[in-house]
Amino acid sequence: LRVVKFRRTGESSRSDEDGISGEHEVQIEGVRTELEPVELGDGAAVPKEFANPTDDTFMVEDAVEAIGFGKFQWKLSVITGLAWANAMEMMILSILAPQLHCEWRLPSWKVALLTSVVFVGMMSSSTLWGNISDQYGRKTGLKISVLWTLYYGILSGFAPIYSWILVLRGLVGFGIGGVPQSVTLYAEFLPMKARAKCILLIEVFWALGTVFEVLLAVVVMPTLGWRWLLILSALPLLLFAVLCFWLPESARYDVLSGNQEKALATLKRIATENGAPMPLGKLVVSRQEDRGKMRDLFTPHFRWTTLLLWFIWFSNAFSYYGLVLLTTELFQAGDVCSISSRRQEVKAKCSLTCEYLTEEDYTDLLWTTLSEFPGVLVTLWIIDRIGRKKTMALSFLVFSFCSLLLFVCVGRNVLTVLLFIARAFISGGFQAAYVYTPEVYPTATRALGLGTCSGMARVGALITPFIAQVMLESSVYLTLLVYSGCCLLAALASCFLPIETKGRGLQESSHKEWGQEMVGRGSHSPG
Repeated sequence: LRVVKFRRTGESSRSDEDGISGEHEVQIEGVRTELEPVELGDGAAVPKEFANPTDDTFMVEDAVEAIGFGKFQWKLSVITGLAWANAMEMMILSILAPQLHCEWRLPSWKVALLTSVVFVGMMSSSTLWGNISDQYGRKTGLKISVLWTLYYGILSGFAPIYSWILVLRGLVGFGIGGVPQSVTLYAEFLPMKARAKCILLIEVFWALGTVFEVLLAVVVMPTLGWRWLLILSALPLLLFAVLCFWLPESARYDVLSGNQEKALATLKRIATENGAPMPLGKLVVSRQEDRGKMRDLFTPHFRWTTLLLWFIWFSNAFSYYGLVLLTTELFQAGDVCSISSRRQEVKAKCSLTCEYLTEEDYTDLLWTTLSEFPGVLVTLWIIDRIGRKKTMALSFLVFSFCSLLLFVCVGRNVLTVLLFIARAFISGGFQAAYVYTPEVYPTATRALGLGTCSGMARVGALITPFIAQVMLESSVYLTLLVYSGCCLLAALASCFLPIETKGRGLQESSHKEWGQEMVGRGSHSPG
């Protein structure tokens, strides 16, 4: 065996930290004896024969994978989960509407408009918040949207007349449109193996928010009234506003925007909190590129993905909120066959007929919201086994099948089971879309991609009352057929998505082939 000596001149992070001499000896069989020691200049790369290239440079993806999941991610889960508990602001609509209908003697169309204006606000702002998050940072976009929602949410409690609360709830919806950016920020700090499970687990905060809102209404409404319910419903967002200053900016965003030192400081902070070592070498700065540009969603590589995802998100919200509206109608009628006769009775009543929510109504609301939890568990179990695309397709198929079974005149118990299963799976499909969408887009357009998809979901939420309430008056079976057919098409769209993100790293740059970072970097390891 011959011995070859090489020395790196200049400073070395490895020798500084570990106290190892800059001179190394490598034994290589069959090397010519006349080889001289190799001098490496400052910043020069170590020859491939002597070192693994990944020891010299690393990307944010490498650092996140090396540091792993730890204390930092647990804290991040709780804080971003508090933002995701804005489900309380959505759930309050079903409680506030009948109360204002009675107290202010509002006609039915004004009550419906109070719900619709929230979705209009969300639809109009989702793309804007995505653009802000890509241009100025994930933390900036999320913080402003949450503070906006908090301010107008509390202000709604002091609305003196209908027109005031209509405008204020619309502004609340405008702020809620930016809250999904918490998923973008959260996903960019998660290692690959934990990403799907963790994103699904913060979706639990959505379910917890809906359950907490119902329980809060049971206590507050009979004693303090709806104004205090509006104010107290902002508590999770208030807690987030206090804690959000702990949140760091996404290291992926900092690298893409050219702020290498800030990104490195963030990664070192995560490593320190997790008690894990940082990768050795120099952080590679990605090529700076335009961020938050709509045209990047329609490049040849992402065009079909964007269009299919828009339809999938539309179908998710269209079916999810449609089922929520149908549930009340079906429970009050007893079964599908009884709806037509009940509708005739309702038509005979005045639109100003007042019915406050009873304790039994709150119990029904609580049971239907609890179906979100089985949806999370089922999706959590299958998403890393069969992949993101198949998980979404399966969710749509099960929902479609349950919708078709409602054609049969079943009893109340069977009806409850079918509605429970349908809501569990459609909410699971929604959660799978929240996992897939941040994974499929590169860092430069990730927030914008999620924002536009969220905007399309609000379009579905806006349209669905006309199907679940207006069309239902004409034909129950046609209504169920529309929802079933839409979900069948969405299942096909999920299967035709060109990219499966299971087991892949997040793409840093739109100028590289999808998944190149993880495929290329992982080629040195046996795995």
